[in-house]
Amino acid sequence: MREYFMKTERTGFSRWTEGDLELARLLWGDPETTRYICASGVFTEEDIVARLEKEIENGKCYGVQYWPIFELSTGKLIGCCGLRPYDLDDNIYEIGFHLRGAFQGKGYAAEAASAVISLAKTTLRVKSLFAGHNPKNIVSAKVLAKLGFSYTGDEFYAPTGLYHPSYLLATQ
Repeated sequence: MREYFMKTERTGFSRWTEGDLELARLLWGDPETTRYICASGVFTEEDIVARLEKEIENGKCYGVQYWPIFELSTGKLIGCCGLRPYDLDDNIYEIGFHLRGAFQGKGYAAEAASAVISLAKTTLRVKSLFAGHNPKNIVSAKVLAKLGFSYTGDEFYAPTGLYHPSYLLATQ
């Protein structure tokens, strides 16, 4: 059983560790998860390892990750949701979520992101949250609107080679 540092009604947030490669493969090896987050739509084994290493590094350096989230009722990995540095000079962090295909469309993204927004406001006291999404990912646009993010323009995102609709949410 994983240890959770934060919970919502249905999810538990944990932290990525060096021993989580199988979980990382389960998440970022799922084409339903990665179809909008990289140009090919599929992560290679090297991509998965690099992503896990980056999340662990962000945890050590900044105290944040796109944390792995689990379904409380089953213990199954839902995906990840969390923060990463975006513009540290202005105290802006990026919020994001990646869900496994089986858990998409069930409200988990909004539920988990709401908890992360609350953490960012109260504990981390960040000034604003940035978010972006692949222009083909209409569902993410709806989730961000539901969470109160405001569209600010399109921003180039190198991993997809596309301009992604981008948003901000003031947290202070």
